[in-house]
Amino acid sequence: MGFFQKLFGSLLSKETMDKMQADSEDWMVQCPCGHEISVWELGGIRYGGRSTGKRTLIKCRKCGKHRWHRFYRKSVQQQQPPA
Repeated sequence: MGFFQKLFGSLLSKETMDKMQADSEDWMVQCPCGHEISVWELGGIRYGGRSTGKRTLIKCRKCGKHRWHRFYRKSVQQQQPPA
């Protein structure tokens, strides 16, 4: 568990934390190499977020390079028909 996950876990109710965790697990971070991981697994929290297409520079756990990773919501991506 990351620092902010522990901090919010100590301040918020279990029900709110469970919702926060479920929402954060739905948000994915994807490296250009194809590796993806949920925000929650990275130790972060993304709760109530709506915007997509955000990018952040982080080190990929698979390829080991610092690259711009794309944020997307897994449940929304699965609902969209292929282009």
